[in-house]
Amino acid sequence: MKSLRILAAMAAVIGLAACNSSPKTPAPSVSGKSASLRSMEQVAIAAHKCWFASKDPAFAKYQMANELNNFGGTPRFLLVPAKQYGARPLLVVQAQGNSSQVQVFGPLMDQALGARISSDVNRWRSGNPSCTGTA
Repeated sequence: MKSLRILAAMAAVIGLAACNSSPKTPAPSVSGKSASLRSMEQVAIAAHKCWFASKDPAFAKYQMANELNNFGGTPRFLLVPAKQYGARPLLVVQAQGNSSQVQVFGPLMDQALGARISSDVNRWRSGNPSCTGTA
């Protein structure tokens, strides 16, 4: 009987200690994907559909290099010159860590196409997969 009370007291102490432990890191999503990967997947799918599969002439000089599953924890895709897959990227679209914020940079952003790229990526990141913005 006495040992049963000691065990019960020990269980209570352990339970209280668990309640007072330091805050835990946020639990991963149900799918096991980080917020950055989920966000980049929707942007990359829309970019491929709208810029390349649709044969948009504005993007005919480029090809998409998908690096969503890289080991650095920075899902991204690149636009490189067509037929030069290993060339220096002209556009980088990426997200980092557990953020759904998408960064877009590279020489294409300083050209006339930059405004359209920015508009498209912002629309896709927000969940709208359409190929054209609304006026």
